[in-house]
Order: sequence, then structure tokens, then C-alpha cells
Amino acid sequence: MSHADDAEAIFKSGLNCCQAVLLAYAAEHGLSRDDAMRVGSGFGGGMGNMAMTCGAVTGAIMVIGLKHPRRDRATAEPSAQRVQQFAQRFCQQNRSLCCRELLGHDISTPDGKASARASGVFQAICPQLVRSAAGILEELL
Repeated sequence: MSHADDAEAIFKSGLNCCQAVLLAYAAEHGLSRDDAMRVGSGFGGGMGNMAMTCGAVTGAIMVIGLKHPRRDRATAEPSAQRVQQFAQRFCQQNRSLCCRELLGHDISTPDGKASARASGVFQAICPQLVRSAAGILEELL
């Protein structure tokens, strides 16, 4: 099973998009399941349901940090470059990094969240975004 398969299955089990991507990679980078769940818990829905940066993206950036941490000035640029490479590929595949643009709904408002739920975008679009983020990581790491 690939990381992308794992991440999608984790998302479909009920965890958020950030947790799903982070958990798919956590164990191999020394992060416990519990710690990954806790760290990623506030980033779903575009960071705390604010519909900003997609949680699958923030989870992927966390994984990049686990694999290629910034420890000092010398390691800052390589880490940032990997994040930029990821973001570029994610945008090529999905047109944006922004949750509200990806979903076509502003889930930061009660009406937007209700319309997103009614339209089924969380089941139709989010698993694909989680899979995309985890798959790009497979290529970059």
C-alpha cells in the first residue's frame, strides 16, 4: 500500500486532511500516531476551518519538515526549496493551495460549511486532495 493509499484511507476513517497526510508518513519519521494526530488536529479545513491553506498541504509541509528539518541557516534554504517544489506540484495538479478555492465553498462561514456538506465536496474532493498531497511527497522524498 502506498502512502497515498494510506492517507486517503486515514481521511476516510474520519480524521482531517492534515492528520491523514501526516499520519501516513509519521512512523517512518519517528513521530508517534498520537503525536501526529495531536499536531495535525487544528489544521483541517484550511487551518481550523478558516478555509485558508488546505490541510493536506499543511500536513505535507509538516512531513517535509520531519524529513528535511531546518536546523540552522545552512539548512533553511534546502527545506524551503522542498516546500516550494511541493507547492508548485500541488498547484499544478489541483490549481490552488487554498481550501475555499479547492472546495468551491467558504467553509469558514456557517452557510458555506452547510453548502459544502450538502454538495458532498468533503467526500468527493477532499480524498483526492489528500491522495494528491501524499503522492507528491512520495515523489519528492
